[in-house]
Amino acid sequence: MDSSTHATASEQHELGELLRYWRQQRGKSQLDLSLDAGISQRHISFVESGRSVPSRELLLTLSQTLDIPLRERNTLLLASGYAPVYSDASWDAPDMGVVTRAIERVLMQQEPYPALLMDRYWRVLKTNDAAPRFFGSFVDLAQWPKPRNLLHLMFDPDGMRPFIEDWEQVASGLLQRVHREAVGHVVDVKTIALLNELKRYPGVKELNAVRKDQGPVLPITFVKDNQRFSFFSLVSTVGMPACITAQELRIECMFPAD
Repeated sequence: MDSSTHATASEQHELGELLRYWRQQRGKSQLDLSLDAGISQRHISFVESGRSVPSRELLLTLSQTLDIPLRERNTLLLASGYAPVYSDASWDAPDMGVVTRAIERVLMQQEPYPALLMDRYWRVLKTNDAAPRFFGSFVDLAQWPKPRNLLHLMFDPDGMRPFIEDWEQVASGLLQRVHREAVGHVVDVKTIALLNELKRYPGVKELNAVRKDQGPVLPITFVKDNQRFSFFSLVSTVGMPACITAQELRIECMFPAD
């Protein structure tokens, strides 16, 4: 389908619903969006109601104004009959080389402490040598198929959970992180599915979000054979990403908290 193809009636309806959804997520009225984007309120109203088929340029302008994540911008384009604009190549694709080399350097420099590269859904894509060495000292990582999901590893009673001090508080903090670090600050369908999977583990639905410790960070303390290892994390993202993959990557570097 090329850029000159007009959207069908059903596509226009879907587009209007999607645009309205993102406008409401950002707490903006049609007038607010009109003023921010420099587009008439009447035109926006016509697009949302399906009475007008927007141009590709208009959709990209509205997406930028609403700070819609790149993956969801492609969805908007498809709903209006246009081809996607933003690539979704693998993180280690040749076009990602400049980013990949920087990530590998960060992971290496974090030694001897663990560092992990994760995607939008907490799937571990790459680590430094310290990460599997550390987590593997608690559980048999061979039992966890790749790409391993860090949240499942932390929540599963057969994973790291038995070794985490004050697990309920840590788990509550991790669930808050899922919402806080969601791309575009909106929990999408796949993230909701991940949260529902986590709720199937014992005790997760009953977690209390109130923190006992009001320190600057919530450390995670791992305990084994009377040894305690406390860490807090710094999370890095790619600045000014121009493709979906780059926008959704996160590097988590663990530092000693004690």
